[in-house]
Amino acid sequence: MISQQDIKIKDFTYNLPDEKIAKFPLKERDKCKLLIYKDKNISQGIFSDLLNMLQKDSLLVFNNTKVIPARLEFFSPSGARIEIFCLEPSLPADYENSFSSRLNCRWKVLVGNLKRWKDFSLVRTFSFNGKEISFSASKVEVFSQEIIVDFNWSGNYTFSEIIDLLGSIPIPPYLNRKAEESDNIDYQTIYSRYKGSVAAPTAGLHFTEELFEALKCDKASLTLHVGAGTFKPVKTENIGGHDMHREFYEVKKETIEKILKFSEKITAVGTTSVRTLESLYWAGVKILRGENPECLSQWECYEKPSDISLKESFNAVLKYIESNQENSFKASTSIMICPGYKYRVVDNIITNFHQPQSTLLLLVAAAVSEDWKKIYDYALNNNFRFLSYGDSCFLQIQKLE
Repeated sequence: MISQQDIKIKDFTYNLPDEKIAKFPLKERDKCKLLIYKDKNISQGIFSDLLNMLQKDSLLVFNNTKVIPARLEFFSPSGARIEIFCLEPSLPADYENSFSSRLNCRWKVLVGNLKRWKDFSLVRTFSFNGKEISFSASKVEVFSQEIIVDFNWSGNYTFSEIIDLLGSIPIPPYLNRKAEESDNIDYQTIYSRYKGSVAAPTAGLHFTEELFEALKCDKASLTLHVGAGTFKPVKTENIGGHDMHREFYEVKKETIEKILKFSEKITAVGTTSVRTLESLYWAGVKILRGENPECLSQWECYEKPSDISLKESFNAVLKYIESNQENSFKASTSIMICPGYKYRVVDNIITNFHQPQSTLLLLVAAAVSEDWKKIYDYALNNNFRFLSYGDSCFLQIQKLE
């Protein structure tokens, strides 16, 4: 078998006509189509069928991150439009502390029309509660693609309040349209709680309050702040040449304890939950090996020993949390899940249909092997809607020995 890094991305493509891409969600979220892949067989129903599929003795794990209005519009003194796309906080580096900052903070950003932003600060003024507020952005460091920017503003307001007033929701570029007012609601899950993502964990968009509350299974949350890298296409011939993006996650002690209780009956909502849960397993492995568990690089999981059980790994994480007198485990991950990866934690995935030649499609292929082609052909031939606002699928993972 070839190594993971030698896998050719051209082997993970399919024809996706533009008319198959859903530009807006259905009015009733839980009435979308649901492709069901179980025991290597394919069938279909609607999303609310999960009510009967997820039983009491199983656990549903979902990502409670909240999408921020990350796109900020400025104009240069000459009138050129410059867009700042917030990626992640730099100072303070913690999301919660950054959003609660007053007067100033520092972020890592992408800039549209950067060539028109010379050595001057960008400034916007606006009125709020009868007071005029000045909000400015100044370049601190410039890298090849990303920039560190200082934000400063007047008034006793938090950064969260400022971007809520001035920013817009960063809907995916493949929708080929501007964000609309409806996206402020449509592009958030009903259980979104902690601000930090620049893209929604879209597999969870199909849940309604009524369906979520009616589920018979137990539930547990985690937080992974989805970065812009989720849309980054693989442009190299072999996936070994692709630099996987880093994302920050947090898993509370009670979620880890529930996973241990329901092991072998875990359904993850979305690829972000999958990446977090599998990364958490490798964090436990690193703890047992005396290594720093708070970051996981792209290919590290393929180099570690595979004989450590889920119970051993997660108990090590629990001890690590307790020894640090914390209530949760926080770390970053750049894990690349692709064919040949052995799933350690997740048994089923609820997910949408992903772009050709994407890292998300590789993750699906790792779960269902070559059957990903049959699954996607079935979806294309049966009028399923694709990508973020599209339909859903329930995938039973083929566990490798």
